[in-house]
Amino acid sequence: MRRLPLSLLATSLMLAIGTASAATPTTIPAAAVKTAEQLRDTAMSDNTGYQIVESLTTEVGPRLAGSPADARGREWAIAKFKALGFDKVYTEEVSYPLWERRSEHAEIIAPFPQPLDLIALGYSAGTPKGGLTAQVVRFESLDALEKADPASVKGKIVYVDARMERYKDGHDYGMGSAIRTRGPVIAAKMGAAAFLLRSAGTDAHSRTPHTGVTGFEDPKDAIPAAALSNPDADQLSRVVAYGKPVSIKLDLDCGIVGTYKGANVIGEVTGRKHPDQVVVIGGHLDSWDPGTGAIDDGAGVAIAMAAGKLIHDLPQRPDRTVRVIAFANEEMGLWGGRAYADKHAAEVAKFQLGTESDFGARKIWRMSASVKPEARGAIEQIAKVVEPIGVAYDAKMPGGGGSDLSQMHAKGMAALSLTQDGTDYFDYHHTANDTLDKIDPKELAQNVAVYAAFSYMAAQAEGDFGSAPGAFANDGAED
Repeated sequence: MRRLPLSLLATSLMLAIGTASAATPTTIPAAAVKTAEQLRDTAMSDNTGYQIVESLTTEVGPRLAGSPADARGREWAIAKFKALGFDKVYTEEVSYPLWERRSEHAEIIAPFPQPLDLIALGYSAGTPKGGLTAQVVRFESLDALEKADPASVKGKIVYVDARMERYKDGHDYGMGSAIRTRGPVIAAKMGAAAFLLRSAGTDAHSRTPHTGVTGFEDPKDAIPAAALSNPDADQLSRVVAYGKPVSIKLDLDCGIVGTYKGANVIGEVTGRKHPDQVVVIGGHLDSWDPGTGAIDDGAGVAIAMAAGKLIHDLPQRPDRTVRVIAFANEEMGLWGGRAYADKHAAEVAKFQLGTESDFGARKIWRMSASVKPEARGAIEQIAKVVEPIGVAYDAKMPGGGGSDLSQMHAKGMAALSLTQDGTDYFDYHHTANDTLDKIDPKELAQNVAVYAAFSYMAAQAEGDFGSAPGAFANDGAED
């Protein structure tokens, strides 16, 4: 055999190594881009998404996790996936603590007796029979509570009075939800009798308190915890400002009563070439109980189902599977999302791209992504398709996958964030006013158009978006 000179051999090896290590860019074929544009335009004038959320909120209504309506919602989702023609419909079991709300009542006893409108928070303990009466101690922030002398809190009702402001991206909810989740836990460790907060909401004039979950993980550590409506929080703050001792009687009948077995409900449009590779979208099926769960998150379920339906109805199935998930019990701790990620973590490399819709039904205005560098060009192709319907691509911001699918993203799934206009979202979030009338059918259709277009393009991409175990561990994405 003729041998190459050593210098030429070294050069040849370096070239071979360089060729092998040069990653091939992910691209989306022109035909797929054209079909995605057609999907987008069809979706913009299609009312399937609105019909789905109308059906869910009318036929099932509020869907508190573990309630009888939770089971009805699950059966509704199975039937709806089948009626829409999905190729495969199935469930995956999810277990979680069963918390029940039965009643709540509060009133100022002194110095100025009057009732207060409030709502118990998820995983709150109940008060003793007949309620509890204690003096109120007010804090202007979570930080002030954390720095307080425990002796000033022990045996009292802690009240954290911090007001959320409205923003298009809803970022002030980071503050509000932290007070709601961490505040009761901190107060309990200090020996407080109970915890109240100004609702994590932006409605200033509605006497409708916002519920939500606390951070209690063990019922033995829980204390009674509730949220005041903004007008009632204003009133309590004015009373406290008089400088006289303020006492409240709090009567909450609620608590954990056992364990419940629910399920994620899944529908698939089976891929033609690579059925084991999936583009995953979804929303969470459960809701809080005061309203009918229209914007949180009936809309998300409807957007994903309708997008999947439009892709299903194309003349030919996509190359990869489009998987739509209606997640169980997001509201009280991402139970469905965590169970799904635990079950499918070993398969994360087969997840092409994913995101969940869980921020209402206003127009999507921003897209961001966490993908490998070689897939940025494909993301830019997607961005060009959705730009004409009002979506701007933020190339510097990571994508987190939405609430439940943030758990798969944490395992290494490439993810998008598709951000709706949340300017008024926290007026209605977790309240009795989360009802169907808050959804504009045309705005919902724009959401469906974005989800259908991106899902199809990802399914048709030549190459992947970088999903791999631990691939995006340090991208800083939050949902």
